[in-house]
Amino acid sequence: MVIFMQEELNTLKEEALNLLESVDSLEKLDEIRIKFLGKKGKITSVLKSLGSVAPEERKTIGMAANEIRGKVEAIIEKKKEELKLKEIEQKMFNEKIDISITQNDARTYGHKHPLSIVIDDMKEIFLGMGYSIAEGPEIETTFFNFDALNAPIDHPSRDLQDTMYITEDIVLRTQTSSVQVRAMLDKKPPIKVISPGRVYRSDSVDATHSPMFHQVEGLVIDKHISMADLKGTLDIFAKKYFGPKTQIRFRPHHFPFTEPSCEVDVSCFVCGGKGCKTCKGEGWIEILGAGMVHPNVLKAGGIDPKEYQGFAFGMGVERIAMTKFGVSDLRYLYENDVRFLNQF
Repeated sequence: MVIFMQEELNTLKEEALNLLESVDSLEKLDEIRIKFLGKKGKITSVLKSLGSVAPEERKTIGMAANEIRGKVEAIIEKKKEELKLKEIEQKMFNEKIDISITQNDARTYGHKHPLSIVIDDMKEIFLGMGYSIAEGPEIETTFFNFDALNAPIDHPSRDLQDTMYITEDIVLRTQTSSVQVRAMLDKKPPIKVISPGRVYRSDSVDATHSPMFHQVEGLVIDKHISMADLKGTLDIFAKKYFGPKTQIRFRPHHFPFTEPSCEVDVSCFVCGGKGCKTCKGEGWIEILGAGMVHPNVLKAGGIDPKEYQGFAFGMGVERIAMTKFGVSDLRYLYENDVRFLNQF
């Protein structure tokens, strides 16, 4: 009986080892484990049958069976780790991306909107001249939007047909000039800021008007500031933005928040001032309004106009973008047609 059971155990051992040597998956490995070591497994059955063996022989057969069971369990655990590692390596190989392969499908990549291009270019120029960026709310009080900018209660810009009122004293800002007053109240001179942002007017949408558009305002406050400083600043800006041969021209104008005030033109960067379609044959393109900060605006900003002077300027981003890129209709900038936007 003992010899028979020992032979049976050796046969089971060889069978298990042969199967484990060629196993190639975790599923098959588990099948082998159940076949030999499960509740009804072959080796388990031998151990269960020890009760029918004589007591003096039971110890010998039990030790042999447990030794074989332990060896088979150890090989199964080792194989299990090997197969798990192999499975992970295969998964990583199958899921890896070969970046050297050329994509068959045409992929498109996003880029800046033309208005963002213009604003970022302006920021870069003025930051290079020592300006900082100032920001303010788009929902503004009438004090900052009108009163502090020397626009009296009967000024045309305060009419309902020009301004979007939220309440009697709260409006959607009509200009980023309101940021100038906030900058004066927040900072002590010298002040040198630009304030890009969205503004709102009660305009119907057409080729040249929109109820929402963008402005970039500039403000400089210091002692002994004059129109010469304003002209020098705008001349540098024009040459950096439109080209080194660009000339600027001041024309008298009126704004309630500056005195004296002017409109500023640049020589046409397409024809060099000779006259073309871009400049409508005039050789000049109007780009902004400017002037010396009105004493009343300085007072509203908490600055003594007898000690400090300043200049301010403001330009419409859409107008410059349309001129620079040759866009004939303002609505193209807001319709999000990729056929249009892809040109930039």
